[in-house]
Amino acid sequence: MNTIRYPAKKDWPDILARPAMELSSLDKVVQEVFKRVREEGDQAIAEYTEKFDGVKASNFQVPESEIEKAADTLNEKLRKAINTAAFNIEKFHKAQIPKDIQVETMPGVLCMQKAVPIEKVGLYVPGGTAPLFSTVLMLAIPARVAGCSEIILCSPPLKDGTLNPAILYSAKISGVDKIFAIGGIQAIGAMAYGTQTVPAVYKIFGPGNQYVTAAKQIAARSEVAIDMPAGPSEVAVLADETSDPVLIASDLLSQSEHGPDSQVILITVSESIISKVQEALQYQLEKLPRKHFALQSLGHSKIILVSDYDTMIEMVNAYAPEHLIISTNNADELAVRVRNAGSVFIGENTPESAGDYASGTNHTLPTNGHARAYSGVNLDAYYKKITFQKISAEGLKNIGPAIETMALAEDLTAHQRAIAFRINKLKNQ
Repeated sequence: MNTIRYPAKKDWPDILARPAMELSSLDKVVQEVFKRVREEGDQAIAEYTEKFDGVKASNFQVPESEIEKAADTLNEKLRKAINTAAFNIEKFHKAQIPKDIQVETMPGVLCMQKAVPIEKVGLYVPGGTAPLFSTVLMLAIPARVAGCSEIILCSPPLKDGTLNPAILYSAKISGVDKIFAIGGIQAIGAMAYGTQTVPAVYKIFGPGNQYVTAAKQIAARSEVAIDMPAGPSEVAVLADETSDPVLIASDLLSQSEHGPDSQVILITVSESIISKVQEALQYQLEKLPRKHFALQSLGHSKIILVSDYDTMIEMVNAYAPEHLIISTNNADELAVRVRNAGSVFIGENTPESAGDYASGTNHTLPTNGHARAYSGVNLDAYYKKITFQKISAEGLKNIGPAIETMALAEDLTAHQRAIAFRINKLKNQ
């Protein structure tokens, strides 16, 4: 990791820049795949699955019998772990169920808001370098809690055409209705446009590589909603002289092992901890199975030494990390000052891994600085909020003059007349 000491504020944007992710160059590829999926449906899916995944398949939907067998192929320890995570995720998301709102803004004018579940949602679960069955739990359980009527899932097939049993088991206990062994751009296209086999959905959730990210963004321009803009995963860690360098190194590596384009940043007020963290990184790297990914990630990651806690928190708010771990002796104090982060992990006993798997919070979070404006996936993401209003005769008389005045000021005479006609009718009754 590159070490930067006491950087000037004018240099922060360059220092905190993410690895470049050029999606515009992928537009042509995505548009070509989408065009064929729209026109040819399952035939196009089959050809792209063979081309990109090396799998010949004519039937993409995973049969119920295969889903049922998945539980038997998992060891009991993993099943219990998945069940524990599912319980916590459901409990936390059930606490987010919104309440309907009803307000009389003035006598006779009743305004209401109701949360209505999105009927059809599609979940994308990566399965390339790592089968992310935890993502199934994070995306499907909130959809079920919210009451979405159709939940489908797409994930890239293994070389034998099947899906990882942990993905299938997680989908089964989470309430997924249909599972398809389809990955990449073609999966996003199938969920956006629909095929003979795959139903079209109204909103697509889930992370993915640069092709999936580009496909989601292009589909969102006209076809479907998406959960959020996505990019490579990232973590920022805040540390001081009381922090444990071994734990810090483990947190940095847990993020960097995701892939070569992941970014990890350590911001510290302690000069002495820097060398200790570097040593711990080297030691732990040697025993890391995904060392090749972590090394590439660490190559464009940074350790930044700052002068005080105020600067530390200002810098992390400027960075707006997907994950933020606060391992300082005043972690609670700093946590309340966080304004921009996807998810915050407070204290040295709270690793980012907890949120990734089983604490209950959602691990589908905004990356690439989008935490300045976006939330991570939560129950609200599976609802649309519909407003209602009901105005009595008394209410129309009370509010009508204001509406008429405003409408005429905007030169929208028909709007004014819609009020005037009603008021005149009331006067003549």
